Amino acid sequence: MALIVGNWKMHGLKASLAEVAAVARAVATAELADVWIAPPFTLVAAAVDAAGGAVPIGGQDCHHAAKGAHTGCVSAEQLADAGARFVIVGHSERRADQRESDADVRAKAEAARAAGLQVIVCVGETEAERDAGQAQAVVAGQLAGSLPDAADGLIVAYEPVWAIGTGRTPTPEDVAAMHAHVRAALVDRFGAAGAGVAILYGGSVKPDNAALLLGVPEVGGALVGGASLTAASLLAIVKAAG
Repeated sequence: MALIVGNWKMHGLKASLAEVAAVARAVATAELADVWIAPPFTLVAAAVDAAGGAVPIGGQDCHHAAKGAHTGCVSAEQLADAGARFVIVGHSERRADQRESDADVRAKAEAARAAGLQVIVCVGETEAERDAGQAQAVVAGQLAGSLPDAADGLIVAYEPVWAIGTGRTPTPEDVAAMHAHVRAALVDRFGAAGAGVAILYGGSVKPDNAALLLGVPEVGGALVGGASLTAASLLAIVKAAG
């Protein structure tokens, strides 16, 4: 069954919890694809309550340390304590805006696993890297440097940076080629366990293109940004996943 993860980014106030509750009601009353939601940190605990156990709630990032003098940061342990069940690490916006390295991402992934969270590790190339024919090499390098030591609890999200929030999407053929490349890297790294790691696609996923993207071989689901902010839009994508 496909996994659809809604990443709210820096959106959402308390009133937005009604969207979480609406998704939870739909999931509880129909046989749909799995759906998870990552609201901003301020809403994690309240979203857990609003979801009522029907929709796993997670964080959009975590610090690599369990505690300490890290003003403004949130640890994986704190997320778990708030009821989170997963965390996203290595999103391209954090790699760019916060200058996070592959080593930083790997440390966060290990911290998440230590806290009992499932972890979604994001990888993806920029437009310049793709135009230079370096897309697969860039993603291979990110996988080598960012993944934790074990595959249990791991999910990988491929998000071409040039497609995030731009309305542009790669062709199904491009997505298939990259997801096959990621799968091969996972099997090479983890052996048989790598064959079972879900690979999500992220980058301008919307209700009108979800079925096409989710039908591509090796695409195990989607990491959805803006289209996950309302229950109606997110559920349309979930239903497209079958």
